[in-house]
Amino acid sequence: MITLPLVPEAPPALVRPVITNPRPREVSFGTVAGRTGAGVTRIVVRVDGVTKADVALDSGRHRAFSAPSPFRIRVQLPPRDVTIRIITYNAAGQSTARSVGPVYGLPQAGFPVPIESIEDPILARRIKELVRGYPGPAGVFVQDLRSGRGAAWNARARFQAASTLKLGIALELLRVLHGKPPPGTELANLFRRMLVYSDNQAANDLEIWLGGSTIGGAARVNATLQTLGLSGTHMYGGYIIGTAAQRPIPLRVESQPPYFTFGKFTTAWDLARLHRLFHRAAVGTGSLMRLPGQFTPSDARYVLYTLAHVRDPGKLDRYIGSEQGVSVLHKAGWITHARHDSGLVFWKQGAFVVTVMTWNWGEAGASSDVLAGRIARAALRRYSAVAGRRPDPHEWLIQS
Repeated sequence: MITLPLVPEAPPALVRPVITNPRPREVSFGTVAGRTGAGVTRIVVRVDGVTKADVALDSGRHRAFSAPSPFRIRVQLPPRDVTIRIITYNAAGQSTARSVGPVYGLPQAGFPVPIESIEDPILARRIKELVRGYPGPAGVFVQDLRSGRGAAWNARARFQAASTLKLGIALELLRVLHGKPPPGTELANLFRRMLVYSDNQAANDLEIWLGGSTIGGAARVNATLQTLGLSGTHMYGGYIIGTAAQRPIPLRVESQPPYFTFGKFTTAWDLARLHRLFHRAAVGTGSLMRLPGQFTPSDARYVLYTLAHVRDPGKLDRYIGSEQGVSVLHKAGWITHARHDSGLVFWKQGAFVVTVMTWNWGEAGASSDVLAGRIARAALRRYSAVAGRRPDPHEWLIQS
């Protein structure tokens, strides 16, 4: 009997990898997930052309000819828009690739984790000092989204909401839309104009799309906000065209501006909670995931991506926006007597939520923006000073 030599089986043709997280126009904490085709033995992750991870998978014939498999790799992303490229290789050295972008990078330390409300007395004293220097009622809520430590002043007082409630319109639109509006469509353009440029006509148009009129759209927004427990918030109609375990954090009314029997109103506590909900939803946790309809983690990452591109400087970001590695994702609002800003601040050691609302008997202006900037700066300094080694929620991921 003649024994013929074994001929090595040719590897299967490579199939381009599929990237499921992140997707275009989303934020990312550095987790890149998807699935490869059969026969992949190596995965390379590049960010704007720079190699961030090079992972060798199990070698051998059993791996080289296996079925498609999922992957999940963690990399460090810079705090800006980037393009992520996944390159896969088989045992023969053949490669194929797929890219995703733009993606806005957030620090791994800003990844949402469960927290409890704990008052930080040092930060509380500093915020009280800053608020007392403002000529009118103010409402403040600040909380570290890693430790839960924070402070508040007048956080349950109702202020005229102005454009801050456009975030509620964004939530309701994505809840009923079953996916992000495709780029270049009218809905996508309206969404961007409403949040990035605080365009009132765009907000009104989206309310009409939601409910047939601005009143109907506002009613839908209110119903969803009530479901989330934001009882100190109310949206009324459209916008005027032409304008733009330890002690818990105390939530009180210290001074109440003189209105709120009608119209749009909210509190610093409610606005901060709304931003926290988007933050948690970005990784698939929290109350937004339980809303009727369909609101997905991808939707939340899309909202945060849009807030990262807001064109409204000089408020929460007044002093910290230019610091290296700091990103301020925020939505401001203002009318003659009221001026507010609320958002999420990310830096290399973590993230915090901050809301500053002000009312002035004359006209709310630069002093309101200065107060917002000073409070955000005080919070960043405090949290940076006390940040220590904390448990890493990503220990199970493939390291870069």
